[in-house]
Amino acid sequence: MPLHRSRRSPGPRRAGCILALAALLLQPPASAAPPPQPAQLVLRGGVVHTLDPARPRAEAVAVRDGRIAAVGSSREVAPLVAPGTRVVELGGRTVIPGFEDSHAHLLGVGLQKIDLDLVGTRSFDEVVARVAAAVLDRRPGEWIRGRGWHEGRWAAAPADGVRGFPTHAALSAVSPDNPVVLARADGHAVLANARAMAARGITRDTPAPPGGEIVRNARGEPTGVFVDNAKRLVEAPAPSPQERQRALDLAMDECARKGVTTLTDAGATLDEIAMYRQAAEQGRLRTRLYVMAGGRQTMLSLGKPLIGLGRGMLTVRAVKLYADGALGSRGAALLQPYSDDPGNSGQLVTAEEAILETTREALARGFQVATHAIGDRANRIVLDAYERALAEAGHPTDRRLRVEHAQVLDPADIPRFGRTGVLASIQGIHCPSDRPWAGARLGAKRLRGAYAWRSLLASGARLLNGTDAPVEDLSPVQNFHATVTRQDASGQPPGGFDPEQKLTREEALRTMTSEGGYGRFAEADEGSLRVGNRADLVVLSRDILAVPDEALMSTSVVLTVVDGRVVFEAR
Repeated sequence: MPLHRSRRSPGPRRAGCILALAALLLQPPASAAPPPQPAQLVLRGGVVHTLDPARPRAEAVAVRDGRIAAVGSSREVAPLVAPGTRVVELGGRTVIPGFEDSHAHLLGVGLQKIDLDLVGTRSFDEVVARVAAAVLDRRPGEWIRGRGWHEGRWAAAPADGVRGFPTHAALSAVSPDNPVVLARADGHAVLANARAMAARGITRDTPAPPGGEIVRNARGEPTGVFVDNAKRLVEAPAPSPQERQRALDLAMDECARKGVTTLTDAGATLDEIAMYRQAAEQGRLRTRLYVMAGGRQTMLSLGKPLIGLGRGMLTVRAVKLYADGALGSRGAALLQPYSDDPGNSGQLVTAEEAILETTREALARGFQVATHAIGDRANRIVLDAYERALAEAGHPTDRRLRVEHAQVLDPADIPRFGRTGVLASIQGIHCPSDRPWAGARLGAKRLRGAYAWRSLLASGARLLNGTDAPVEDLSPVQNFHATVTRQDASGQPPGGFDPEQKLTREEALRTMTSEGGYGRFAEADEGSLRVGNRADLVVLSRDILAVPDEALMSTSVVLTVVDGRVVFEAR
């Protein structure tokens, strides 16, 4: 017999509703939402270029616990300001994501400040004079290291030069008791004096190793210039651990002053990686580092990538290889001989099969591969090796293989970057630096395939941008200027070299920020000013996306923030 509901006794559903309503009525009033956690740092009242498509421009940024806590108007950020918040009034200055240098040599930047600095020398006589002055402060037998000479920038060729390079005679005369080894600006050749060659047992009968050259005079005697792999024959003693530590500190100071918040160190030894790791774990890194293991053996010794050590300040996830040398020292491997040295087509410093084999091993171990390739022949060989290794591995996605420099390209190879997804790691600053003499090396026809950034972009390639410091100045502002004008720091030549290959302001900035993050697998939370991203940013005195070209080089860095910490502030 079915049950009947009495009018005085509500059924279960109705009773439940009444109880729920009663509970709701008896609840205390809802409290207000908790106030937002205060920011440690707020920058407001400026022009903020976020590089975030969702909100490309703002006027204020708030930072908390090393991350971006808010981006918006000064009013929107105001609730995050508390008594303990540091507030920076921008006064119309510009905030951008921190500059990334996607190819540099960190310890080289620091060692250049410790060793004999030859950057800017205008003659071989000036180089010799600087060495003579250094000898006065050295004990007999003490090695003298230096770097930065560049015969292409001298006002006149050395009187006794061979193929444009200096010879050691004048150098040896002022340093008879001290071994001297002076690296060319590009790092791909050195000049050694007689004492250094004697200390290393170099004679006229010493053969050049594969991938290297001993430049000789007409009598067959070594001139003191050793190119690429031959440099190892006259190496100076390695810097001591104390010198390396001092170089690291000096290099991080330079990064902070110039607004470089992240740097890709293009080739480090195991000892250097160990030093970086210790600094990261102790919280002493002030520049975010993405490190390439220097060569196959270093990669194998590491065994696996090291990712995000020290609050994300250190990652070692790539292996650096060398396919050829440099254009200036005529070591870049070309498809046809040098126009100004017809018997020479450059050289491969690593065998083709070795590049392929290391790429295979890296893919299997989770390492990115980044191969130095400057000449058109070297670039073709590297692209061939990458394509073959990727095909053998079943075309794995998102490996982001890189060509470092991609400087002289046969037009037929340019589309391969876009097609394969290989990243072109360029150095905008190299173009106005090299271009005045590159035509002599390459001739007019080949020059059209050099520094071809617009053509690479048109192929669908992604471009990363760095300075190759200490080969060039670490300055991102100068690198940006060179990338958008193809002029040197003084604005020469008018109109720039090959102006059709320029990048736009926003394209150039992306190659030095967000694309740099992509190049090291960090685009998810670095390279743009978006809530939740790492707080790496720079305050500039001018808006580099808006000022005239001629005003770019007068832009200065006002403030540099890395991981939410102010690491540099202009006084």
